[in-house]
Amino acid sequence: MNYETTVTSETGDQFTADLSGEQPYEGRKRNVRIALILLAVIVFAAIMYFLVSGGDKGAVAAGENEDQAPLITVVSPGSGTIAGEIATTGTLAARRAMPVGVAGEGGRVVSVPVDAGQWVNAGQVLAVIDRSVQNQQAASASAQVQVAQADANLAQANLDRALKLVERGFISTADVDRLTATRDAAVARVRVANAQAAELRARNARLNIVAPAGGLLLERNVEPGQVVSAGSGALFLIAKGGEMELLASVGEVELTRVGVGTEAQVIPVGTDKTFTGQVWQVAPTIDQQNRQGTARIALPYSPELRPGGFASAIIKSGSVVAPMLPESAILSDDAGSFVYIIDKANKVVRRPIKTGLVTGDGIAVTDGLSGTEKVVLRAGGFLNPGDVVKTKIADAPAGTASVPAASTTETPEG
Repeated sequence: MNYETTVTSETGDQFTADLSGEQPYEGRKRNVRIALILLAVIVFAAIMYFLVSGGDKGAVAAGENEDQAPLITVVSPGSGTIAGEIATTGTLAARRAMPVGVAGEGGRVVSVPVDAGQWVNAGQVLAVIDRSVQNQQAASASAQVQVAQADANLAQANLDRALKLVERGFISTADVDRLTATRDAAVARVRVANAQAAELRARNARLNIVAPAGGLLLERNVEPGQVVSAGSGALFLIAKGGEMELLASVGEVELTRVGVGTEAQVIPVGTDKTFTGQVWQVAPTIDQQNRQGTARIALPYSPELRPGGFASAIIKSGSVVAPMLPESAILSDDAGSFVYIIDKANKVVRRPIKTGLVTGDGIAVTDGLSGTEKVVLRAGGFLNPGDVVKTKIADAPAGTASVPAASTTETPEG
């Protein structure tokens, strides 16, 4: 029930008073809102405490009771042999590219019996150049040989007759000497005519453009009817033996770990095939602009390996002996990479490290760990140096035989 009464003040003003003891509606609404806010704060605080204390149970300060310390999963990485790999990219090219041009005088191209993509043999004709004029010159040179030979035959016959007459005293010794010189000169002219004819034949043979070695014809830059000469440049491009290579760009630091004979796996763009090759040459210089060198990886012929194409490669770069940790154990901040280790007093200690090779099994630690430490596997983000914890050694998972001490077991809940 509501008990209301009217009260008159000394000034004559009247107002109604609620004698039931209940608050007005607006007051009750404000109190409810305050209660809800306090409840939300309490729930939020409980959630944050659960998150911090969940997973690896959080951490407690060094002065707190160790019986209430959270359970942390740790790993002792040990030391193992890690196969080094260098991931790189590059451009495919012919290992021995042979440009072929006009070796002779040139002329009008009559025919081109080959096309790009075909295999050619050493000495095979790639293009035929018109030689109608050169053929007439060769015929004239052959006729000159016959003329010189006839003169030499006549000179020899005159000398033979003179030698018979010398015995009878009809011809003097001087005449014999003159005839001998004439015969020798005629024989020399025969040799000159033969040499000139052979030169013309050789020039005519050079009119045909032939393959200097067998291989895959990559380019054909001439067509019938075209007039070519020694200044026309390369008319054909041949990959000797069809051998290809990848010009892989490697950083100057990684290049020191690459040697001749190093195995590499090459995957051309546009295909999922993997080709095995070997580094056959390492660049002796470094590009001053990008600080990279070139590792030339020899590859056998395959239709998927097209010169000028792009490909990725994994180069085997030897092996290193170092501890290996899963990525979850390695933290980083402005000071660099670090891990949390647990000392003999079960306290959290921050240890700066340097990382190296990244493999499918984890990340190699090149400096900062000996491999015997207890490294926090997970939940490092909830720990602080000096926290007291309880530890549990993670079980070694399958597939880590190369690094026996490494482990990546999940941190137990609760």
